[in-house]
Amino acid sequence: MRMLKINLLFREAELFVSEKEKMLLGEIYFAGCEELIKERKIAKDLCFEYNNLKPSQEQDRKKIIKKILGKTKQNFLIEQPFICDYGYNIEIGENFYSNHNLIILDGNKVKFGDNVFIAPNCGFYTAGHPIDSKSRNNGLEYAKPIIVGSNVWIGGNVVVLPGVNIGDNCVIGAGSVVTRDIPSNVVAFR
Repeated sequence: MRMLKINLLFREAELFVSEKEKMLLGEIYFAGCEELIKERKIAKDLCFEYNNLKPSQEQDRKKIIKKILGKTKQNFLIEQPFICDYGYNIEIGENFYSNHNLIILDGNKVKFGDNVFIAPNCGFYTAGHPIDSKSRNNGLEYAKPIIVGSNVWIGGNVVVLPGVNIGDNCVIGAGSVVTRDIPSNVVAFR
C-alpha cells in the first residue's frame, strides 16, 4: 500500500512539470504552450530589432545581443542577421565571432567556448521531433543541448544537430552536418 501511495505522489508531481521544464530536461514537450510562445515572441522581436540596426551601430547591437543571450563575455561579434528561439539558453565565450545568418534553435542549452569562429549560414538545432507522425502533428518535440569547445572553427553552411558535443581545437568543414560528438583536436567534414 505504501508503494502505491509513493507512485501516486510521483504521478501527481509529474502533472505540475511545465512544458518549459520538460523542454530544458530534454523530454518530449508541447512547443505550442502559451509560456513558450510568449518567450519565443520576445526573443524574435529582439532579433528583429538587432537585425534592423545599421552595422555601424556597434554599441546598440551589443546591448541588444546581451539582452537576447543568456551569457556573454566581453569580446564578441555576431554579424546580422541572427535568429534564435529563446536566447536565454545560449552562452558564448570570449572572442566569439559568427558571420552572417547564424540560426540557433535553443530549446535547450547551446554553449560555445572561447575563440569560436563560425562562417556564414550555420545552424545549431537543439530541437528535434518524434518520428511518430501523430505526436509530431500534435506539436510535440524535444530539445537536446549542444556544446562547442574552445578554439573551434566552423565552416560555412554547417548544421549541428541536437545533443552534439564538439571538443576543443576542432575544425568542422564547410557543408558538414554534424550528427554525433566530435572529439577534441579533430578536423571533421562530410
